[in-house]
Amino acid sequence: MEDGGVFEKAGINFSHVQGRQLPGSATASRPELAGRSFQALGVSLVVHPHNPYVPTAHANVRFFIAEKPGSEPVWWFGGGFDLTPYYGYRDDAVHWHRTAREACLPFGDDLYPRFKAWCDEYFYLRHRDEPRGIGGLFFDDYNEAGFAPSFALMRSVGDHFVPAYVPIVEKRMHQSFGEREREFQLYRRGRYVEFNLVYDRGTLFGLQTGGRTESILMSLPPQACWRYDWQPEPGTPEAELYETFLKPRSWL
Repeated sequence: MEDGGVFEKAGINFSHVQGRQLPGSATASRPELAGRSFQALGVSLVVHPHNPYVPTAHANVRFFIAEKPGSEPVWWFGGGFDLTPYYGYRDDAVHWHRTAREACLPFGDDLYPRFKAWCDEYFYLRHRDEPRGIGGLFFDDYNEAGFAPSFALMRSVGDHFVPAYVPIVEKRMHQSFGEREREFQLYRRGRYVEFNLVYDRGTLFGLQTGGRTESILMSLPPQACWRYDWQPEPGTPEAELYETFLKPRSWL
């Protein structure tokens, strides 16, 4: 969807791909799986709102199975959701992370802190030395609980995305904004583009497996901008985003 009343661009992808050999993006952390055939299924979504006071949001759930004659299949689940605000609100951050914790609690008290820390580490622009947003959940290679509980966990993460995001959208979508806020939104969207094109494993996997380029790059915002060595003015809401919200921390 493009140019909607609330969302400037939003998309949901379903993918089911298979191949004779796992690509490098899938075996980088598990080299023992190189050479195996594979199937991968996933649902991913990205929402870029019009209003700079509404955060960009991303969610993904996926399943992989890698097979080799004479060996047991290796399977795992992955997924999560993360939030990228342009202007920070503590209430929104707390709500987002409380809902993320609720998604994990039925499966163990340790999962939310594990997946939250993993999200902070994954959605990090190393060349900028800053997080992409305020994080949320991220997990991969998950099969430790057995198939049914692992699938239930992944499903719970997917089911909690709407309760996590929609209340924030409804709270912020009618706030008035001007050219300054719009320009800052476009500037911060540039960071989103940098992450997705340089680091995102899903983007790399899709391109390496010959997926449909238009769908793979659906996650990119319709507009973004870059400024040379720009810094926010001290004491402004833009500076507060960097000083308070783009710092990995506990929001609970």
